[in-house]
Amino acid sequence: MKIVDIADEIYRELGSPSTISIPPITFWLRANMGALNNHINENYFIDTDLEIVKSVDSSNHEINEEAKSILKMMYSVHYYDVQIRSTLGAAAVDSVVEIQSDDTRVKRINKNELSKTFYNLKRVETEELHKLINAYKLRESVPTQIEKK
Repeated sequence: MKIVDIADEIYRELGSPSTISIPPITFWLRANMGALNNHINENYFIDTDLEIVKSVDSSNHEINEEAKSILKMMYSVHYYDVQIRSTLGAAAVDSVVEIQSDDTRVKRINKNELSKTFYNLKRVETEELHKLINAYKLRESVPTQIEKK
């Protein structure tokens, strides 16, 4: 599967946010292939056709769905981390929450509460990422020794 197709899936799964686009997601995916390999003990790389593959017995195999899910979850954790940092930075300069005068009322989003929401989302996504990684490792593990009885 091409790396840009995975980036497009991520973009759509996040709800097509206006704060990000597909090229930065693609760049992040390329930059974090090593982290994926470290998490799941594999050797995925991006070939000349921009496909994510791993080399097994002198042949290349396309990224499987489980590894793709882990990569997508890794990006989700990164995305929520960026959102937390941006809302915390905005919270430092945004002290007014609600203003009311006569019949007019203006209410701003409480950046601290928004940061807490993003933090909780990131925590949930991180827990899910660890579950996916552990399940992948368990499924891909092979016995190192077989004992005869």
